[in-house]
Amino acid sequence: MSIRSKLLLAAAVATSLFSPLAQADQLDDIKKKGEVVIGVLGIDEPNSFVDPKTREFIGYEIDLAKAVARKIGVKPVFKQVAVAARIPELQQGHVDLLAASLTHNKERESQVDFGLTHLVTGSKVLVKKSSGIQNLSELAGKKALTVKGGTQGPNLLRAVPTADVVTFETTQQAFQALQQGKGVAYVNDEVSLLSDVAKLGAAGKDYLVLPQNLNIEPLAFGIRKGETAVKAAVDQTLRELEKSGEAEKLFLKWYGPESRIKFAKRHFKIESDKVDQ
Repeated sequence: MSIRSKLLLAAAVATSLFSPLAQADQLDDIKKKGEVVIGVLGIDEPNSFVDPKTREFIGYEIDLAKAVARKIGVKPVFKQVAVAARIPELQQGHVDLLAASLTHNKERESQVDFGLTHLVTGSKVLVKKSSGIQNLSELAGKKALTVKGGTQGPNLLRAVPTADVVTFETTQQAFQALQQGKGVAYVNDEVSLLSDVAKLGAAGKDYLVLPQNLNIEPLAFGIRKGETAVKAAVDQTLRELEKSGEAEKLFLKWYGPESRIKFAKRHFKIESDKVDQ
């Protein structure tokens, strides 16, 4: 073989070794190890939180994640992650999937892939009634509290550019800071706000969720970029849950009239992975 031929062969081998097609498929890896590691917040009722009796993770996204694991034929292993660490944990391979109240938006599409939207909610603002605040515009120049690494702070600043946004590591810390008077407003998705107020019991009457939506938040599973087989497994699971009616049942279980959230009905279907913003 000539030197030129040898060089061409070596280049071809090197190219094949480092091409995407030569990389191990993540879904095959998951099946081989017999488990799928799923990143969850674990403090965001009713999506994922700890059952005080069993000390295990439960919730709407936990149930959906378990269904995905069953579809793949592996054991689900849940790993708690912080809001700001969700995407890095996925990118660095510390988790295989995210079921962590992850908002699907155009900006994040450059970082991760997304499954079908499994929940549609919206960011809102919670205030103490004693503050006298009734509208978003009244937050101008005032401290608003929220979680670090979420979409809520930027959403508020788009609506009220002069608001003073203060972030905390967890939503629980931000909500506690509101109760302690460290700010006049707490920003989170509507579902979480309703859940937090419900936990206060009788004291919940002292708080008000402002009626204005800051935005629409489509939540979805986070999937490592380019892992088409994993995305196909996630999406097929969700489509089957929707078709069978199980998705509706799970929503009503965690969000319906008999739940802590008490939504009257579901206003969306699990059918698309497209977003407008």
